[in-house]
Order: sequence, then structure tokens, then C-alpha cells
Amino acid sequence: MTGLIVAGVTIVAAVVVGLVVRSRNGRIRRSGGGTVAGSAPDGARPDGGSADGGALAGLPADVRDALAEEPADVTLVQLSTTFCAPCRHARALLTHIAEGADGLRHVDLDVTDKPGIARDLGVLRTPTTIAYARSGAELLRVSGVPKREELLTALEPRLAGAERPATEPPDGGRPTE
Repeated sequence: MTGLIVAGVTIVAAVVVGLVVRSRNGRIRRSGGGTVAGSAPDGARPDGGSADGGALAGLPADVRDALAEEPADVTLVQLSTTFCAPCRHARALLTHIAEGADGLRHVDLDVTDKPGIARDLGVLRTPTTIAYARSGAELLRVSGVPKREELLTALEPRLAGAERPATEPPDGGRPTE
């Protein structure tokens, strides 16, 4: 009888955990324009920028390099791993969104062999997408595959004058494998 009770409690706990994870998938968490830790550095400007470059200085080198490579108003940095199936879906979706919006860029960082990047950014699962302003200030983050319309709505104030991509990618953003 005790075995049945333990099994029942285990099943209920697993269902609750699964529902919590599912409800959080793709949800956008705004960062308030501060740094990764969520607090604005000294000299922060109202637009999320920093007079002293403090936001960029606090980022891991690979993220700083990705932001400096081709500066854009907003850069979507996607943290992925090699064997992550949802990462492929997120990559296709984010690439399509970035191609259709002026001032928006998508960068995919594979953290399989660089777990320090994920640790430094406080990322616990992949895919996680972090939107950075040109200054390096974190704007928002999404764990899981983002919801296209919610992401575009959240980024709209930063992409003033940019038009929304009118259509979904031809394959619906799903990987073709």
C-alpha cells in the first residue's frame, strides 16, 4: 500500500512540475534595461544605455564580441546546445524575424562547450534568448521557443520605424529535419 502512495505522489509531483515548466516556456521576462544582474550601472541613461559602457563590460567576452560584430539597435542572443531540438525551432523563428525587421539582429551562441557563458548570464535551460540594446543593456529574455507576436510586441518600442515581418517562415519556423 505504501508503494502505491509513493507512486501516486511521484506522479502528481511530476505532472505539477511539467505544467509549471510548460506554462513558463516562451514567456517574455522584461529586464528593465539594466544589466544582466538587473541593476543599472552607474551612469545609466533612461534609454537603457550606459554613459561609461558598464553594461558591455559586465558581459561574457563571447556575448560582447557578438554585440560588437555588427551593431544593431537590438541584438537577439540565443543560447543553444548541440542536441537541443527546440533550439533549432527557435533559431529558424528568430532568424526569420531578424531578417524582416530593420535594426534587429539574431546571433546564435552554442554553449555546449562553453557552459561558463550560460552560468555568467544566469541561464538554466536552452534555448534562452536574451535581447540586448546596442549599449549592451539587457532588455528582455525568453526561456524556450519565443512566441513570435509577443516577442515583436515587446521589441516594438526599441525598433521604432521598423515594420513587422508580414508572414511566418515558409516552414512555420519548424526545423526540417
